[in-house]
Amino acid sequence: MKNTSLLSAVIYTSTSVVVVALFLLGTLGGEYTLVERLGGAGWVFLLSMIVLMPVVIPRIKKRYRNV
Repeated sequence: MKNTSLLSAVIYTSTSVVVVALFLLGTLGGEYTLVERLGGAGWVFLLSMIVLMPVVIPRIKKRYRNV
C-alpha cells in the first residue's frame, strides 16, 4: 500500500471516535448536562488522537514497508 499516512489517519481517527462513543455511553447513567458530555467527548477525542497518532503511524509504516 503506497498511502500509509492515509491508512494511519483512518485507523487512529476511527479508533478515537469509538472511544468517544464509549465515553458518551458511559456518561448516560450519570446526571451530566449536555455541555458536560460534549466537552468531555471533545477532550477524550483530542487526547486519544494525541496518544494514538505516535503509536499507529510507525506500526502501519513498518507493516507495509516491505509490501
